[in-house]
Amino acid sequence: MTTPTLSLPSGDDLPMVGMGTYKLEGDAAHEPVVAALDAGYGHVDTAEGYMNEAGVGDALAAADVDRDDVFLTSKVLPKNLDYESTVAACEASLDALGTDYLDLYLVHWPNPAISLRETLDAMETLHHRGLVRNVGVSNFSTYQLGVALHVSDVPIAVNQIEYHPYLQRPELVEYCQANDVVVEAAAPLARTEVLGDDVVQELASEYDRSPAQIVLRWAVEDDVVPLPKSSSPEHVRANRDVFDFELDPADHDRLDALDRDHAVYDDRQRNWDRDTFGIAK
Repeated sequence: MTTPTLSLPSGDDLPMVGMGTYKLEGDAAHEPVVAALDAGYGHVDTAEGYMNEAGVGDALAAADVDRDDVFLTSKVLPKNLDYESTVAACEASLDALGTDYLDLYLVHWPNPAISLRETLDAMETLHHRGLVRNVGVSNFSTYQLGVALHVSDVPIAVNQIEYHPYLQRPELVEYCQANDVVVEAAAPLARTEVLGDDVVQELASEYDRSPAQIVLRWAVEDDVVPLPKSSSPEHVRANRDVFDFELDPADHDRLDALDRDHAVYDDRQRNWDRDTFGIAK
């Protein structure tokens, strides 16, 4: 089955389920990504901080797919958000991935120690050079996204955020969608926490689907693009099969009711001493 897509401001089509690769470091990314591509995924998400771009690139080369048929995303670390470092990080990602361009390049985390205008100027340069076809952000709040939309000369196509039934962030999602910014769901299964929920389990039994498929279907019904990660080829294949059934509106509402503002990775507090940000004292 062809994966439905959402249209980005550039006119590019973004497949509504992507293969996430967080924690699939190095060669561990190879088999799951090949399985995803063989199963018909047209969307793969990685980052320089995931330390697996070379493995993802090897999988792209090994799979029987054309590069132009894969929507490929990477991200720049917050410590590299000055102009020169953003450009250099993108070039290094392209080299590791073995490709001439990225379909989407994201600011992985906001970094208040570096001018967002400077970062987005670098993104504009990358876009102008044809190295990046779409620009976006990740883990941005409504306020931060508003600033980005105001200062960027290239449309902000995506905000990738933690999103799942336990953390739904309705005001942020509404703001993104009202401004033509596609919401991508990082950790769409709450790193498996939500899979044991009684409601999810009941619906999985009722629909004869896996708990993961129930949760992923819930996301796409709200025009949110989930990026599930799995090291199991079987689970990778199953995670894409969410477009041949629909949740009854009442069942969708039951999942909506699970929201408890519970984050599994983005508690919206920042530990500035982490090397990720590069601004420790």
